[in-house]
Amino acid sequence: MIKLTRLNGNTFYLNAFLIETVESLPDTTVLLTNGKRYVVKEDVDTLVSLTKQYYRDIRMITINQQKEENDLEQNS
Repeated sequence: MIKLTRLNGNTFYLNAFLIETVESLPDTTVLLTNGKRYVVKEDVDTLVSLTKQYYRDIRMITINQQKEENDLEQNS
């Protein structure tokens, strides 16, 4: 889960796996796979960084990177 801030200053935690798209309209708008939208204070780059860090923390990025490297080696 990633910690985000609503425009009114209240913080909340969002399940990063539910993020479908992130747009700057000009406020950062997060669209989830269930159709819900959240407008947050964090900019798009910060949101992407928070999401990547969460994936690293749960080792999701590492697992995928290792799989891609193994696939490349097998195809060579």
